[in-house]
Amino acid sequence: MNKQIRRAAQRGFTLMELLAVIIIIGVLAATIGGRFLGQAEGAKAGAAKTEIGQIVQALDLFKLEIGRHPTQQEGLEALIKNPGNVPNWNGPYFRKDNIKDPWTNDYKYVTPGPNNTPFEVKSLGADGKEGGDGPNADIIKS
Repeated sequence: MNKQIRRAAQRGFTLMELLAVIIIIGVLAATIGGRFLGQAEGAKAGAAKTEIGQIVQALDLFKLEIGRHPTQQEGLEALIKNPGNVPNWNGPYFRKDNIKDPWTNDYKYVTPGPNNTPFEVKSLGADGKEGGDGPNADIIKS
């Protein structure tokens, strides 16, 4: 009986068994990791939409106090620091030191905006280029 206990204690995994377990873990990690990566890009797009909404509110507050939206030349930086001799500037109107989207690209600010809107704020998405689908799609508010 004592010999059987020793043999059972000495028995380990074979190299093939270890490789099979490693391969299974790798396949599971790739499958689950791919799903989480897709969710991360979706979360970044949601964060960009929220942040653009906050920028629009800051632009409206700027207009309320100054009487106009920032010019194209002043850009969104006018929400953070006084662009010069702007009377009634009581900022900062936006609480971040820099105004970048979740992909670390600058938000685009155009004034006047399309279709007679006072401005347009947009993120170019994950690829940083005009247009695109899915996570590369532009996020626009005017």
